[in-house]
Amino acid sequence: MKIDLYTIEKSVQDEYSLICKNYAKMISKYAKFKEHNIFNKKISSAQNFNPQSAKHAYGTAFEPFMKGFNIFLHPEGKLLDSFDFYKTFDINTNLNFFIAGAYGFEDKFLTKSDLVISLSKLTFSHKIAKVVLYEQIYRGLTILHGHPYHK
Repeated sequence: MKIDLYTIEKSVQDEYSLICKNYAKMISKYAKFKEHNIFNKKISSAQNFNPQSAKHAYGTAFEPFMKGFNIFLHPEGKLLDSFDFYKTFDINTNLNFFIAGAYGFEDKFLTKSDLVISLSKLTFSHKIAKVVLYEQIYRGLTILHGHPYHK
């Protein structure tokens, strides 16, 4: 199984990235996993212009990577418990997770996903959302493989 995580953010080394790196190592026991941080001049200038331009720039940046089963994180997405979430790992294809930038996704771009999920009704910072997603990916894989981590 191959899992890719695409985020709109600059690469930084901080305490959150260390947590994610630790989870990535654990995830790699069960799947080929890679995080891709995407941030370019078009995104930067679009974010400075207006929210709608930023949303469009995010979608344009993500579109080339939408091969396989595509899961978008969005505040109004479907709320899943860990057992429903793990079922997305029980498909025979590449899984791609997408976390947009500060302004989220364009509504029309959301329709291009296979699944739109929300991690919570609470609002998280980008970094916290990513840590929660990493943990849930690891949890889902351990459920799939019968490892007792999830208990």
